[in-house]
Amino acid sequence: MKTDNRLASLDALRGFDMMFIMGLASLIAAICALFPGGADCFLARQMGHVSWNGFQHHDTIFPLFLYIAGISFPFSYANMQSRGMVRWKIYRKIIIRGFVLFFLGLICNGFLRFHHDTLRIFSVLGRIGFAWMFAALLFINFRPRTRAVIATIILLGYWFVSMIPAPDAPAGTDPLSLEGCLAGYIDRTIFPGHLYKTNFDPEGLLSLIPAIVTAMLGMFTGEFVRKENISGNRKTLWMLGAATLMLVLCLVWKNWYPVNKKLWSSTFVLAAGAYSLYLFAIFYWIIDVKGWDGWIFPFKVVGMNSIAVFMVPRFFSVGYARDFLFKGVAELCPDSVATVILRAGFFFVSWLIPYFLYKQKIFLKV
Repeated sequence: MKTDNRLASLDALRGFDMMFIMGLASLIAAICALFPGGADCFLARQMGHVSWNGFQHHDTIFPLFLYIAGISFPFSYANMQSRGMVRWKIYRKIIIRGFVLFFLGLICNGFLRFHHDTLRIFSVLGRIGFAWMFAALLFINFRPRTRAVIATIILLGYWFVSMIPAPDAPAGTDPLSLEGCLAGYIDRTIFPGHLYKTNFDPEGLLSLIPAIVTAMLGMFTGEFVRKENISGNRKTLWMLGAATLMLVLCLVWKNWYPVNKKLWSSTFVLAAGAYSLYLFAIFYWIIDVKGWDGWIFPFKVVGMNSIAVFMVPRFFSVGYARDFLFKGVAELCPDSVATVILRAGFFFVSWLIPYFLYKQKIFLKV
């Protein structure tokens, strides 16, 4: 494998990740519900977010995407350097990408409805854009060891700040609770009326800071994978070892600092980082090292057009096409089976969108 080329494993992993927000998660939950007690089984529960503290599979989708964006950057940066792009133009490209993703997030939140007095400011795309942007700027300006120190300071510093209770919370309120967290206080103070909920936003301002580390972890990974003096097998073992170290640190630290996606706690960074690195190492070894890539096409189609997968359903009704194709058959079946058919239909129609773009060689990029 040439380490300066596009990683097939990265497209496949990105596609695997995106499929869960295309309807695969709800389809899996519906299939589980076909069996006695299946609606509450372990696998079905993994297809939803935890209410506050904890960690389930659905909580991995967002940070995994950000981590993957981080892996890509060392490759694109090397490509920009090889083309002789000057430093200020690279800065401009990084910053523009961050703000474009933020603006696309505003569009997803309803910017085009022009109710800007209540428009939600924060978004998933905005978090990805800014976290990736700051991580990329750090990548360009600091050596790996310095960036590792910066990442450690961010995680420890965020833990310290997270233990400061919100000034408007009743005395004795847990600073790591929804009502008592400082992150919520900052958001409702600076952006009143523009949050996901009235008193808290899971993609808010303060929790952006540890999310930068999630992108940095991806960049450390991409930087490591680009090394040409280490075999693919050894790289895989090193990545599995690093993932295990993050997991152990998380399991120890969570006794004092719970894993919490909505706060993007430092322990969540480690939990999601361990999961992401484990998964990438496996995909990388199977696809790029061993060359077993005959099965990746359905994932690759999605992974190469992730922005389209995220944005197109905001403009066109996937549900209408699903009902047109599958509702008649579903109405002939028992309710539980009909649910599976309709959710499978939604997932299939959602997949057809990037497939059509792939066949037309149309790839939406930011």
